[in-house]
Parts: sequence; C-alpha cells; structure tokens
Amino acid sequence: METTDLTKWPGFEVTQVRAYAECQYISRRENLVLLGKHGTGKTHAATVLGVEACRKGYRVLFTTAAHLTTTLIEAREERQLTRELARLSRYELLIIDEVGYIPFSAEGAQLLFQVFSDRYEKGSMIVTSNLAFAHWTSVFGDASLTAALLDRLTHHCAIHEFGWESIRFTDSLKQKSLAHKPAPRVVATT
Repeated sequence: METTDLTKWPGFEVTQVRAYAECQYISRRENLVLLGKHGTGKTHAATVLGVEACRKGYRVLFTTAAHLTTTLIEAREERQLTRELARLSRYELLIIDEVGYIPFSAEGAQLLFQVFSDRYEKGSMIVTSNLAFAHWTSVFGDASLTAALLDRLTHHCAIHEFGWESIRFTDSLKQKSLAHKPAPRVVATT
C-alpha cells in the first residue's frame, strides 16, 4: 500500500482503498468486484488488498480464473475435488483475477460456480474482470448458472468500475513524449 500511487486509480477513492486495507470486509465476509478495461490497475489493486490482508493475519489465495478452473478440473479427474474445495474454503480471502479473458468449458463453469456458491456468506472474494456483468454469460456459457453465480457474488459486495484509460498505455505515452523532447539549450553568457 505504501508504494502504490493511488492517484492512478482516479475513480477508486483513496479513503475507500484505505478502508479496504483495514480488512473489515473480510471479517464481514463481503466481496469486492473490480471491473474495467485491461491495464487500469484491477490486478494491482487486488494484489495490494491481498498483501494488506496477509499483513493483518488473514489467509489469502491469489489465482487467475483460468488457473483455478484448470486446478478444479484436474482435482475432479483425480477424484480429489472434495479435498481441493476444502483447501479453498480455508482461505479467508480468495482473489480470482481475470474472469472474462478466457471462456470456460461447461465443466469449468460449473466447478467455478461451486466455489462461488461454497464461499457465499462464508468467505470473502475479490474478483477482477474486464467484462461488465451483462457479458459474463459469454464466459460461463449458461445464462441460469451465470445469474445464480452473480446473485451470490454481488449479494454482499462492493463493485468498483475502473473506467479510466490503461495506466500502462498512459505511462508509455508519457515516456515516449519525454524521449522525443529536445534537450534544453544551454546558453553560455560571459
């Protein structure tokens, strides 16, 4: 938190970020959803809040949606799904990054729904996505499953839209602009 430039998240109020860093949402078993275009700082914000939760003594797991889904499918194939779901339930905060970048198979979507359902009112999640909720059906493939998943996720939840331009792209443009500026002229006077 101390090394993060919070001004790069213009729509995410500094006081709100600092309140989340206190982790009361975790003790209340609430969720955070960070939505927005790529490069706007969603993953960085989720990481910052995850690190702050670790500092406060909470058990935290950070994973991408694709990795989590693959892990769940492999656990099911190895008849270890119950054990994997129990392992996930031990984390007080589960951060699922990049929901929406890769569509899930029907099996993957069902297993991810099971994680969301199992955590409902039992553990907190931070979920990042580049898609508005209206487009989540395209990733999960089933309108009913998506509606049920969103119902559980958003019931006790704060939703933040990262609607500004890509931080990386903006920084890149600034760097190129500085590189193309002529060096200041030094005039010697006598």
